[in-house]
Amino acid sequence: MRLSLCHLSKAILRRSSSLAMRSSTAEDVDKFAQYHPTVLTLKRLIDFGIENTSTDDSFLFLSKEIPVRLANIMKEFSFLPDKLLSMPSVQLVGQWYEQSFQDVLQFNERHSNISEDVLNKFNETLDLLQKRHSTVVETMAEGILEMKREHNEYADDGHHTASCIQYFLDRLYANRIGIEVLAKHHLMLFAKMGKDEHCIGAIDPECDVMSIAEDAYESARVLCDQYYSAAPECEFECHSSVSNSLIDNRISLTYIPCHLYHMIFELMKNALRAVVEHHRHHTSGLPPLKVLICQGHKDITIKISDHGGGICRSQLVKIFNYLYSTAPRPDDAQTMAPMAGFGYGLPLSKLYARYFNGDLWLNSIDGFGTDAMICLKLLPTDASELLPVFNRTALSKYTQAERVADWSDQISGLENR
Repeated sequence: MRLSLCHLSKAILRRSSSLAMRSSTAEDVDKFAQYHPTVLTLKRLIDFGIENTSTDDSFLFLSKEIPVRLANIMKEFSFLPDKLLSMPSVQLVGQWYEQSFQDVLQFNERHSNISEDVLNKFNETLDLLQKRHSTVVETMAEGILEMKREHNEYADDGHHTASCIQYFLDRLYANRIGIEVLAKHHLMLFAKMGKDEHCIGAIDPECDVMSIAEDAYESARVLCDQYYSAAPECEFECHSSVSNSLIDNRISLTYIPCHLYHMIFELMKNALRAVVEHHRHHTSGLPPLKVLICQGHKDITIKISDHGGGICRSQLVKIFNYLYSTAPRPDDAQTMAPMAGFGYGLPLSKLYARYFNGDLWLNSIDGFGTDAMICLKLLPTDASELLPVFNRTALSKYTQAERVADWSDQISGLENR
């Protein structure tokens, strides 16, 4: 059922009392939320760094684009369930977004006089924004734990409240990834913050997939050994369907290295833990992980296979839900929600994969093992951002009990596999 404009207005008015924004800020958020974010490809981001784009051009673009991206997700905060929206940690995250919106908005009106001082202050603002938002994931997780402790509730069974929270978190974190990429890319290009000689801004045009996979395995292996005093080995294989494309058994693509590392590390960590726990009575002969990196004509696929006992179907449909984990859950009495055991690793990794039009999923055989798959676009022209937009479809996800199909609905995507 389509929402009428009257229904839309009433829904927003009903929620306005939940917002603590000043009226002037709320008006600016309404204004910028009317615009859709500009979808960029890896090719456009790379070109931005090699075509002698000036700092002024980047400033002009970001001083408009970042407020649009912030405003689109800020509109959705007010449609969270009241029991979650009222939690202190969620209120804190909302305040961070309001402050960041105000900080960047002040530069939107300074386009006629772009001095070096203005550019330096803008860089400082972007750097502060990144630091302010660095713990958004953990703080929102704490907010959900606060709701659970106060209301003794967090349904993960398809209930409308849980569905709304899942939907919002996917969009909040996807939005955060997009803003972080823009800010980091700008700062690395024009402020020389964290500059890497192999990268153009935040992007490596020759990102070595094997090297990152090996680094991710080594880091995960060290953690596994610390926890269990044992860790499986890992066997790597590269394959290309394109003749003469393999150089020293290596495959590369244009990508953001830290995103690729994050995804592979999370999958490695899960696979190592599964193997050790499944074979805990005979850890001297642990079966190795097997990693296949395959280059096709359009995609690069990374498959991480383990003999860790697999995941039953009843768990597999929930595996990308926040706060769902097959690992033991840490004590709720902890002051900050830890990532391990709370089920944030896989859903966040999936968002990183989907951000540039890729995907991440699991194929599992209960009682045997799991194949974790990452599929990425090979061509930077095909790797376009997937960004949340506040519109009627988004609103209907919060206001209607009936499920509405949407790109960030992880559950429906799994049920169709």
